[in-house]
Amino acid sequence: MLNWSFNRSLVTADASDPGGPSMNDMSHIPAPAPPRKSKIALALGGGAARGWAHIGVLRALDEEGIEVSMIAGTSIGALVGGCYLAGKLDELEAFARSLTMRRIASLLDFTIRGSGLFGGMRLTKRMQEHLENLSIESLDRPFVAVATEVNSGHEVWINSGALITAIRASYALPGIFEPIKCNNRTLVDGALVNPVPVSVCRAHEEPLVVAVNLNYDLYGRSAVIKHSASEQKIDEPRQEDSAARLGLTSVMVQSFNIIQDRISRARLAGDPPDLALHPKLSDIGLSEFHRAGEAIDRGYLEAKTRITEIKRMQEVVLMR
Repeated sequence: MLNWSFNRSLVTADASDPGGPSMNDMSHIPAPAPPRKSKIALALGGGAARGWAHIGVLRALDEEGIEVSMIAGTSIGALVGGCYLAGKLDELEAFARSLTMRRIASLLDFTIRGSGLFGGMRLTKRMQEHLENLSIESLDRPFVAVATEVNSGHEVWINSGALITAIRASYALPGIFEPIKCNNRTLVDGALVNPVPVSVCRAHEEPLVVAVNLNYDLYGRSAVIKHSASEQKIDEPRQEDSAARLGLTSVMVQSFNIIQDRISRARLAGDPPDLALHPKLSDIGLSEFHRAGEAIDRGYLEAKTRITEIKRMQEVVLMR
């Protein structure tokens, strides 16, 4: 009451003073400060072609003015996250949407002498057009690409050095792409050890972590089935339904997908994010990179529908 009376007397005195400011002159009153917002750390998971959904998620966050404080990415999550922090998301999206099955084949350099079916150099040359000479340290926010050291099985967090090398190591799917030699380590896809790298964001002491899990809606992969073994005659030619036949690449990719899903369940149960986004991507195959438009749109839709939750969590963090 005392303060209110004091302030009121000041206003009255000002109004009665011919030389003082008028009631309509509010220039001396400072503008209210914009509301503070807590930034979010993103853990972008692996999932091969489904990973284009990360682009849609980032588009939605930008539209809503939700700032990203850091990105930890595994596999294609590292590719999209690295391009985003480098300011090259537009170029990556244009590239993804332009992909056809024929164009994908032209980017893969088949090899039979290396430790992977594809060398990956043609794809690397495309990345060099936009990311050459960029280092992780030059990005305006922290970035970590998760890879796996193939000789020891160690989880490797690449947080410095050449951005292209870090991205390539993180998506070097065993048996598909050749491993990456990096500072005396042989690195392959990070999804072998940490498919959705929430733990990386936690280690950076980020208060609010949002994960994007690309494999959440692949229901049934954790089931246990009791089965009977039928008699197999070795000398008889196998009769196999052509529709059910899987090629070498398909078997390898599907096996890796199962491993990734099981590891994701275990690691996220022990170290869950503050919020997880689950784009509906179960019908998009791991190698269907030509369906980028669909994946991007679904990632955008999932993020848009969860914006209210994200903003609410930002408010809660600020009240702590």
